[in-house]
Amino acid sequence: MARTSRRSLSGVATFAALASGMAAPANAQDAVNIYSSREPALIEPLLKAFTEKTSIKVNMVFVKDGLAERVAAEGVNSPVDVMLDVDIGRLAAAKDKGISQPVASAGVVADVPAQYRDPQGHWIGLSQRARVVYASKERVKQDAISYEELADPKWKGKICSRSGQHTYNIGLLASIIAHVGEAKAEEWARGVKANLAKKPAGGDRDQAKAIFAGECDLAIANTYYMAAMQTNEKNPEQKQWAGAIKILFPNAADRGTHVNISGALLAKHAPNKANGVKLIEFLSSDAGQSLYAERVSEYPLKPGVAVSRIVDSWGKLKADALDFDKIGALRKKASEIMDKVGFDGGPGA
Repeated sequence: MARTSRRSLSGVATFAALASGMAAPANAQDAVNIYSSREPALIEPLLKAFTEKTSIKVNMVFVKDGLAERVAAEGVNSPVDVMLDVDIGRLAAAKDKGISQPVASAGVVADVPAQYRDPQGHWIGLSQRARVVYASKERVKQDAISYEELADPKWKGKICSRSGQHTYNIGLLASIIAHVGEAKAEEWARGVKANLAKKPAGGDRDQAKAIFAGECDLAIANTYYMAAMQTNEKNPEQKQWAGAIKILFPNAADRGTHVNISGALLAKHAPNKANGVKLIEFLSSDAGQSLYAERVSEYPLKPGVAVSRIVDSWGKLKADALDFDKIGALRKKASEIMDKVGFDGGPGA
């Protein structure tokens, strides 16, 4: 079963009917029901702001894994109105399962550029993060790098990574397949595996910790984890990890750095459809995009909305303009390549 969590958030409610998968009242005109794979603490400020603006109550269930599978299993009795997910692959997969419906909103079309929206309107991008290279300030002197260079033998024993099958790394490899073809992408995956310092494990922050500890010099990671570490007052040791690394934006001199998006889908059987559309409109508006920038430290998708001071301090992002539909279509092949090369077995496997 999908892992779920009920959180008591200030201004954001959860309720037993949602958490157990039972249907909620279909005509709750002052509410919107969310299933989210985003950590509750990350999006609480956005949901509170939505309620303050609209007086619409937000009921949320955190679904760590299997969000689309859960909604599909619930069918017509599902209480969910809006699904918030963290990756283009998951957004596309939800559409393919037939659990979403198009969002008909002139405001969303005006706010979110077409490249960040499903052509039929089933998924809407809300924020963007870059898959960058964390580099040791002390041991890595260069200030530029490409993804291709990560397979260069000069980095043998110097790279750390989370699982190659993690959705973020699958998205990156899918983009490489799109650019250079399957054969060269497989060669790249083998080269990076050979350069690993140890068996892939943990999350992106664990790779930063490993650089701090001297276990490796480079790691592949998402940008927003850097901001989370730089501002972590509860775990100040993470500030030390962040202080030991610098961000390199791969391929900044040519095609640009691979990016991924978080986004929303309107559920096919949404009992509060109008409120669900209002939520998606808010999250894509100036107010919502500014909150994504300042509170989540991600790149807003609406043109003209500024990034946060912390994000700006890392340097300018030149994003790869590759079509997200193409990345989604190549994810299965990327996963197969990761298995074929035995990436998760580590450098000696």
